[in-house]
This record gives sequence, C-alpha cells and structure tokens, in this order.
Amino acid sequence: MFTRRVSTVFVVVLLVVLSGCVGGQAVAPSEPRTESASAAAAAATQTAAVSTANGTLEVHYINVGQSTSTLVVTPENETMLIDSGDWRDDGRHVLAYLQSRNVTRIDHLVTSHADADHIGGHAAVIEYYESQADGVGAVYDPGIASSSRTYEAYLDTVERYDVPLYRVASNDTLPVAGANVSVLAPPSEPLAGGERNENSVVLMVTHGEQRFLLTGDAEAAGEEYLVETYGERLNATVLQAGHHGSDSSTGDALLDASSPRVAVVSSAYESQYGHPHEETLARLGERSIPTYWTAVHGNTVLTSDGRNLTVATQRNATTTATELRTAPPVEPGATDPVVERMTLTGGVSAASTLVATDGGVNTPATPGASSDGSDSSDSTGASDSPDSAEESATTETIAPDDEASDGELSLAAIRADAPGDDHENTNGEYLVFENAGDEPLDLTGWTVEDEAGHAYTFPTGFTLAPGARVTLYTGDGSDTDSELYWGSGSAVWNNGGDTIRVSDDAGTVVLEERY
Repeated sequence: MFTRRVSTVFVVVLLVVLSGCVGGQAVAPSEPRTESASAAAAAATQTAAVSTANGTLEVHYINVGQSTSTLVVTPENETMLIDSGDWRDDGRHVLAYLQSRNVTRIDHLVTSHADADHIGGHAAVIEYYESQADGVGAVYDPGIASSSRTYEAYLDTVERYDVPLYRVASNDTLPVAGANVSVLAPPSEPLAGGERNENSVVLMVTHGEQRFLLTGDAEAAGEEYLVETYGERLNATVLQAGHHGSDSSTGDALLDASSPRVAVVSSAYESQYGHPHEETLARLGERSIPTYWTAVHGNTVLTSDGRNLTVATQRNATTTATELRTAPPVEPGATDPVVERMTLTGGVSAASTLVATDGGVNTPATPGASSDGSDSSDSTGASDSPDSAEESATTETIAPDDEASDGELSLAAIRADAPGDDHENTNGEYLVFENAGDEPLDLTGWTVEDEAGHAYTFPTGFTLAPGARVTLYTGDGSDTDSELYWGSGSAVWNNGGDTIRVSDDAGTVVLEERY
C-alpha cells in the first residue's frame, strides 16, 4: 500500500494567477506564474537516486481511451501522476485505477500541457485526494494557459486547496525521491509561438540503467528542439509515443536519437483522429521496436529493478507495431489483472535482450524427443507452467577469427512467446539481430540454431549495415532488408528457456545466448 509521506520539500512562496468566471462563461486565465521547480528541488529534503538504484520503480500507462495518464511509483513509495485523462471522463478511469492500486497520495501531479484530453481529470483528482485521501504534494505546469473550462476548473481546484503550483522548463529537476526526473522541455522561450502541443513538458525518468522518455504531445518543433539540444542523451529504454501516435510525432530523428527498446502508445481503439497513425507504426516497425498500445494491451505496467525491466499487460496481444490493429480492443476500465509478458535485460548502458515471460510453447531440448517422449522433429510440446519462461538471459559472445570483418552481430531482442496459439501465430515469435560494429556484416551462410537443433541459414548475399537491425520471424513471409522468415511450420523457441546459437559460414560459433 502506498502511504502518505509527510514532506517539507516546498518552502517557497508561490505566486499563481488563477482564472475566474463571468456570467457563467469561461474567462481565459492568465499564465500561471510560479517559482521554478529547480528551487523546489534545491530545497528538497530527499534526493533522487541516480547512479545507484535501490528497490523497484513502476511506470503505469493507464488505459484511458483517447487520452493519456501515466503513474510513476518510486522505490520510496512516492507517486507521480502525469496527466489525468480526457475531460469527458472527469477523472473517472484514472481515479478508479489509482484506488484499485491503493494509491493514497499523489506526491507530484504533472500537467504535460493544458489540452482537455490531458488535464480532464485534474480537478477531480485534486478534489478527491485533498478531501478524501492524503493530499497532492505539488503540481507542475508548462505555464501556457488555455481558455477551456477544464483548465479553469483545474486551476480553481489548485487554488481552493492551496496546492503548490510550479512552472517547469528545460533543465529543471523534479524532487522525486527514488528516481531522477529531468525536465527536458519546454525551453524558457516557448516554441512555435507558444503552441501548446509543441511546448509539452517532456520528462526523462531514470532508475539505474532504465530510462523512460515521455514527450507529451510534442510534434515537429518540439522533437526538433529535443534532438538538437540533447542528441544521443535522449537514449532511453522506453519511449511513450508522442501525441497518441500521431504521424506528426515520434519522427525518425527522435527515434534515432532515443533508440528505444520498447514503445508505448496511448489512444482509443477507434480514435476519431485515427491514432495511432500508420506512418508512426511503420517507423516503429521498421526499427523492430516492440510496441504496446493501451487500446489492445490494456493497462501496461513496466517495472524496473535498476537493471532489468519487466512488461506486464492486461491482454496478450502482438507487439509488432504494424500488426497492432489486428488485435481486439480492451475497454478503459477493464478489470483484468496485468500479467508479465516480457523481460528486458539491461538498460541504456548495456546490450539489451527481450525475453517473453508469458508461458507458451516448450521446444524440447533434445532433438527428436518431446516432453512426452514422442517424436518431435516437426513439432513442439506445450508448456506446463505459466511461469516457465521467467529466466533471465545470459549472453556469451565468442570472438570470431582474426580474418572476420569489423561487423559485430548482437542479439537485440527475443520474442519467444507469440500472442495466442504459438503454432498458428509463428510470426509472433521472432529474434532481432543488430550489427553493433563499424563495418557491413556479410551473413551469407551463417546459421541460427536452438538447443533442439532446429536451424536457419541466412540467404546468400544478405548483408547487415552498421547499426542496422533485422528481425528473423519463425513463420513464412517474403524476405526484405529488415525482415527475414525462417519458414518453420511450428514454433521454435522454448518459452521455458532455450539457447540461441549463431555460427558463421565456417561453422564457428560467434554468438551464444541463453534465456
């Protein structure tokens, strides 16, 4: 249970100009004038753990339909809520989720920007926690106002309960105990003439090796600012796709700079805006980034222990970005429990391996012998335990011969458990390889094998450019520069643990990974 932590962090005088109402009509509120969050951070009695991570940090991407709301729970049991859903829901889905998780206090409430689909539950959340629970510690806002009644109600509630309100900008750090929370945007001078989306509060949440990048609704100008200002320092394990997956956000430059291992999209299944747009999904798919969409995966919870990251969702759906729309919807408010689906070993400072943890098909360890003793040359047996794949991965890279090229093959991701029936959805099972070297890598004749001896041979002339990735799907399909197909009639990879062995065309083992 998350309990109240009495804080003496905020000891500054706040100046906030709040909106009013004339004749029942909304009056455009003045820009909130607050002290910088850096001042609050300097006065904090708690400091965030940056280099050494203790305990676990959770990031909850709540299924709120055509909207967004993200809850961060630190190892110190501090809570940070970023946005609160759409105005039409008035905080209903967010409050229900928070109450189901026994969250009794919101230490930090972040307004990414003033649009009503992001602050729709702010007034209700503040009202509930100030009047029926343990309060709201502080609110953070980019300081660009809206004339909507939703924004007015939010500021009125802040004033009614005397909740500290801080204007934040790039280079601020939020005083969150147990994690480092850096504000990357907006800059002090507003972008794009003060357009709200482009001036969203952008946060980087760091816990040990794991980093979560949340960009609000930043679009072309906002992302250009991020890339030009921070470059490769944007490198993150997890990226929340900007603007609900709109094609105006999550552009190539941001994806290249951040190099996320996982992406999360928050929007409605039948979005009136068509979110997520096919262009965005294609960009994620081209990079083989496993993508979770709250509309089909439901509530999505990522848990960091500082080195490893687990992904849990309400539903087990495909994470291939371009196939997300083939999965059935999960309605906001669904009460299904979240179940672990994937483990990411290592973070931004280490080579990472995705390992499915949702049970599924067991490939026999001995060629020709299944778990029941029958011949299994062309088939695989079934796992008996839903937890059978929860083993961490161990990688051993074996140096090739001296005459080998300067290319270096690494295993970037493993998806051993396909959504649904593994035998019917063989392309839901895949490996992602990356050339981590400086020279092109000719993979002609190289082989990939499992412990059971099932083998795949790379086609003649297949070359992987430096930094490029290729996804090897288990099933059938047409090969491209970024996608290859094994052509197996059944699942290959053992969800209970297996060994992936890659040998060059001379038969020398150059990479071996156990998970």
